[in-house]
Amino acid sequence: MRKLKNSELDRLNIDEFKSAKKTPLIIILDNIRSLNNIGSVFRTSDAFLVDKIYLCGITATPPHNDIRKTALGSTETVDWEYVENTAELVKKLQTEGIKVISIEQAENATLLHNFTPQHNSTYALVFGNEVKGVTQDVVDASDVVIEIPQYGTKHSLNISVSCGVVVWDVFSKMRTNN
Repeated sequence: MRKLKNSELDRLNIDEFKSAKKTPLIIILDNIRSLNNIGSVFRTSDAFLVDKIYLCGITATPPHNDIRKTALGSTETVDWEYVENTAELVKKLQTEGIKVISIEQAENATLLHNFTPQHNSTYALVFGNEVKGVTQDVVDASDVVIEIPQYGTKHSLNISVSCGVVVWDVFSKMRTNN
């Protein structure tokens, strides 16, 4: 096998990305501290044509060198908006018919592999603070809570890793269901 050169990957340019049909997924970052995590979420969102990212609470916004370092230009492609209050955003999105899913360890959470997205639905995935997770008021307001099964000694995954795992899983299921 020969590694492909970047020029052989047939990637979209910025204008093509902006006009491309987006995956009906929205990412909500609820009080993320790490600028590198924020940049990584932008990069993942670019890879899977995520419709939009909402940066909430203490979550920093572009432009910032530490976000840029991991985002690798994806802050220029993925639409984003800053909203101070995550719970208010969740309620607003729900009035627009968007199903809100918190990614958290909670009672009666649906395990990721058991979640099946509904056809023609848009989902907003909420990822929480590196220490405290998704705030309880946002978990309470969510339509669904999804948990990533884990089998080791640690209690959680890094938020950027969680985002990659969940977005890939939901994106794959959406593509299969269409």
